[in-house]
Amino acid sequence: MTRINVIQIGLGVLLLGALGFGVFRLIGLDGTSSGIAAEAILILVVLAWTGSYLLRVFTGKMTFMEQRKRYRNAYEKITNAELQASFDSMTEEEQIRLIEELEAEKKSSNT
Repeated sequence: MTRINVIQIGLGVLLLGALGFGVFRLIGLDGTSSGIAAEAILILVVLAWTGSYLLRVFTGKMTFMEQRKRYRNAYEKITNAELQASFDSMTEEEQIRLIEELEAEKKSSNT
């Protein structure tokens, strides 16, 4: 989030508070009651916003994490396709030798 976004959100909350105050004044509340009611609504909005953020954090549904998962899946798909194409272009003897080498490495790493 850039500074301009933070400034825009701050101004939006300020305008929302002013709008709420004006609406409560229009429906007949005095200045103090209108201010308290508008402030209460803003507090509820901030609590809901914070709650939604915490929910996304705990469920792993944050924007960065979603982007990372999509990137990782796309990367693995491309890499697997390239590896498969490379394997398919080998001769049968080369494929067998490669499989035997991988099995030997697997056995040596397990012990």
